[in-house]
Amino acid sequence: MAVAAASPDICQDLGNKNSVPGEPAAQEQTSLDIDIANVVCSFRARCHLNLRMIALNGANVIYKRELGKVTMKLRRPYCTANIWSSGKIVCTGARSEDDAKKGARRCARTLQNMGFQVHFSEFKVVNVLGICAMPFTIKITLFSKHHKENASYEPELHPGVTYKIRDPKAVMKIFSTGSITCTAPCVANIQRAIEHIYPLVHEFRGDEVVRGPRRGAAGEGDIDDSEEEEDSEDDEEDD
Repeated sequence: MAVAAASPDICQDLGNKNSVPGEPAAQEQTSLDIDIANVVCSFRARCHLNLRMIALNGANVIYKRELGKVTMKLRRPYCTANIWSSGKIVCTGARSEDDAKKGARRCARTLQNMGFQVHFSEFKVVNVLGICAMPFTIKITLFSKHHKENASYEPELHPGVTYKIRDPKAVMKIFSTGSITCTAPCVANIQRAIEHIYPLVHEFRGDEVVRGPRRGAAGEGDIDDSEEEEDSEDDEEDD
């Protein structure tokens, strides 16, 4: 899998898509930074895992009996592994696809050192969350009305516009502040999705915004892992 773009900061030249009708074609090129906030991956251990033994012998682990899983935290690379007795393991919190795979392999090696016959298999990147801040505010009400076929805006339920793209497959949350969060199956899709959405939101731009270093916005960068994690009862049936 290509990981050339799997960096926390992706700088993509969008100058050719920055033109406005009625203005000269030659304009300054615009660069946008895409911050990869979370990479979710999964793999199979291909053996039964004794959760109680992992909880007793492992380091930085939490046994969640009611959910039928053990949570293991790793530092290098930083990620959190959710472990089920069926052998399914889901890792979240990595900042790149490379780090996600390294974290998954390290988790597998840790389980092997506990005596389990772990075979690292069926690894895949499930979901990637990217965050991008536009250099201007966005008139999201007008934007949602103009793109009714792909955009959905319910201000009573969520402050942002939900915009779905089929190719590349991605779901975006567009906020009036100019912040855009994008969820996609891989980093490459996030980069293509930002390239796709930039000229569309540029048409409904508001005031220009001077932004400092991004430290993360509460509520805009959260990701729900429930879609990637199967119910513990279903996992027990796979055993």
